Amino acid sequence: MQDGTSAIGGGAGEEHRLVLVTGPSGAGRSTTIDALEDLGYEVIDNLPLSLIPRLIEGAPLGRPIALGLDVRNRDFNVTALIEMIDGLTRDPRVALDLVYVDCAVPELIRRYSQTRRRHPLAPAETPAEGIAREIDLLAPIRVRADHLIDTSEMSPHDLKAELARWFDRGVMARLAVSLQSFSYKRGLPRGVDMVFDCRFLRNPYWEAGLRDLEGRDRAVEDYVRADPRFGEFLERVQGLVTFLLPASVAEGKAHLSIGFGCTGGQHRSVAVAEILGKALAEAGWPVSKRHRELERRVAGASLGNGVTGA
Repeated sequence: MQDGTSAIGGGAGEEHRLVLVTGPSGAGRSTTIDALEDLGYEVIDNLPLSLIPRLIEGAPLGRPIALGLDVRNRDFNVTALIEMIDGLTRDPRVALDLVYVDCAVPELIRRYSQTRRRHPLAPAETPAEGIAREIDLLAPIRVRADHLIDTSEMSPHDLKAELARWFDRGVMARLAVSLQSFSYKRGLPRGVDMVFDCRFLRNPYWEAGLRDLEGRDRAVEDYVRADPRFGEFLERVQGLVTFLLPASVAEGKAHLSIGFGCTGGQHRSVAVAEILGKALAEAGWPVSKRHRELERRVAGASLGNGVTGA
């Protein structure tokens, strides 16, 4: 990776941080845009060039903006793009980085042959002709790049890791953790990455004073915590999750969903999800929680159905 003088994270008074991403079609521009979005950037792809200056007319978003630009932009013009880059570079309100995602011609041809897509600059000709035209067209942009990334021998994972080296805004800003409780009677939630079974813990349902409560109530939490097996269970689960979170970040994941199940999805799974969620939040991870069966009860009550869980 060839690096110029980076504007990201520049001096005081800079309000708008922009990352412009361009390069020949097939080199990995879309993967780059997706990776920057996972890193916490506001992403806008193929915005007309004439609209880009308007981004700095309003109030700053509070996070950087990544703009994907290529020959498919409606008003794409190399001269206009160079003039815009020069203007943004001189603007004291803007911190600008230009990322050029490049790739060797033989590899671009190979990628096009695999996907069998038409090149945007040669819809009725061979991809090789379109690739040659595009590389020639973008040459003046390439020499102005702050970051030149050659993806010829990179996997998408390698590209994301390389981008993280330069544009990571913090490990914990780029992995959202979702904790879900559920009832095994209604099946596993869709989209969970891992599941923990809480049915071995003592069931508050069989305590008359706790039956109508749920896992977010302090009395139920205390009851679950009092199970002799709970302490070691939480320690092992928390240890595994805190080990896997940085590993998931390194893999390029933007979201990790963890499910906790019990019989009715009302007491034990809810309590464990809440307890672990609090611990992860205190460690700095962004955590969201969802309790599927409790949501069903609320929805059922609003419809007069009286949905309940055991």
